[in-house]
Amino acid sequence: MATFPIKRLRRLRYNPVVRDMVRETQLNKEDLIYPLFVVPGEKIKKEIGSMPGVYQMSIDVLVEECKELEQLGVPAVILFGIPEHKDEKGSDAYNPEGIIQRAVRAIKKEVKNLLVITDVCLCEYTSHGHCGLLDGEKILNDETVELLAREALTHAQAGADIVAPSDMMDGRVAAIRKILDENGFTEIPIMSYAVKYASGFYGPFRDAAESAPAFGDRRSHQMDVANALEALREAETDIEEGADIIMVKPAGAYLDIIWRVKEKFGMPTAAYQVSGEYSMIKAAGKNGWLDEQRVMLESLIAIKRAGADMILTYFAKDVARLLK
Repeated sequence: MATFPIKRLRRLRYNPVVRDMVRETQLNKEDLIYPLFVVPGEKIKKEIGSMPGVYQMSIDVLVEECKELEQLGVPAVILFGIPEHKDEKGSDAYNPEGIIQRAVRAIKKEVKNLLVITDVCLCEYTSHGHCGLLDGEKILNDETVELLAREALTHAQAGADIVAPSDMMDGRVAAIRKILDENGFTEIPIMSYAVKYASGFYGPFRDAAESAPAFGDRRSHQMDVANALEALREAETDIEEGADIIMVKPAGAYLDIIWRVKEKFGMPTAAYQVSGEYSMIKAAGKNGWLDEQRVMLESLIAIKRAGADMILTYFAKDVARLLK
């Protein structure tokens, strides 16, 4: 007589309705933040070659894109700006009439129910492509932090709902919190790129944001990809300085870091599914090597399962259409 197992875990897998009922991780539209790239000019919508389906847009086109996102139920966007002119000090980053500041005002005027987050960094605005002021080839930390704080303030003054420093300079969260509070923006949260690795997955973003460094790399301030305990120290420091949301970037190759950060601190945690992650899935899907839609969803569910409360992803529109 055959011996049958008492425990049959497959019982909850046969029926698709039951499978959905016992699903442990849910991916929702409310989890999504869509990155957008804004450029000077009018009626510009230029596809980024290394990121199919992602575009550089002028402000007028950007506003229409935001209206569509609002209708799809995507709750938030994060803005990256490409200025008309770049200089060694990244002056357009903290110019009250800069590209991002004007874009924020235009979006907030026309789109009422969309959260606008702004990336706070200098790399898109400097002629050398680095994230701060230079002394020769050395990035100056404290002098850069002063400019980042000014940049964040101009974003808040323009109407940004959240500011997100991505530079990885020491002390920038405290400086931003101080300048915002001193100017009456005590309610504006800071989403800190607390754990940002010096990753090879950023390649396509450099095309989109036109921010490739003219020399060297960013390993003097972005984290070593081999380090995990350091990630906890970085996150703890930003929390102590006043960060309201902490971010891990990239996401897919750093699921263990997302998990550690969430388990250690219990803070609202974001994860950025970066350009390289997006482009790999798009390229493999285009070549028929995998099911793009299925892998897209699987990758995002994995990020959510690891502990992310919100996900910055270039797939946000595609996911919102599916979930709708």
